[in-house]
Amino acid sequence: MQKDNPVSKVFWGRVTLESAAAFYFYRKGGKVQQLIHQFKYKGHKEIGLFLGEQYGHELLNSDDFREINTILPVPLHWKKLQKRGFNQSEVFANGLAKSLQKEVDTTSITRTIATSTQTHKSRYKRWENVNEIFVLKHPEKLARKHILLVDDVITTGATMEACVQTIQQASETRVSVVSIGFASH
Repeated sequence: MQKDNPVSKVFWGRVTLESAAAFYFYRKGGKVQQLIHQFKYKGHKEIGLFLGEQYGHELLNSDDFREINTILPVPLHWKKLQKRGFNQSEVFANGLAKSLQKEVDTTSITRTIATSTQTHKSRYKRWENVNEIFVLKHPEKLARKHILLVDDVITTGATMEACVQTIQQASETRVSVVSIGFASH
């Protein structure tokens, strides 16, 4: 993994990350979008679990992701979680955890504001939509650890950026990010 890969570049000058990567490039109308749509909106959780396990095996071979202590999925607001029935990032994180042999932390950060969908928003509107929506509940659980923050798709990085800033409120925390898809522009 290169520190100047396309996913890392999204976060340059915004937040400090150890590493950033995505399993696939995500293109509108492409196969990865269809796969994620089946997983996220049609309830095919086995897709997310499988992708997590597969990507976890790849990450094991990367020096950048070997020293991860905890996997943290980007949390959904409880209303969206109730409506969808599951957090797609958590399912993907569980697949990663199986391969990486790490714990998944779903309690240290919560989403306090139910944001509207990011799909049709500009970069600034996405950032504005997620600014200050996460709260750090258990900073002691994250202190002095290397956290792997997980989401389904990274587009502008606004959601991940807001979550990273929240995680980094914990003492001496290092953060890397991964996703299933990266929507390059």
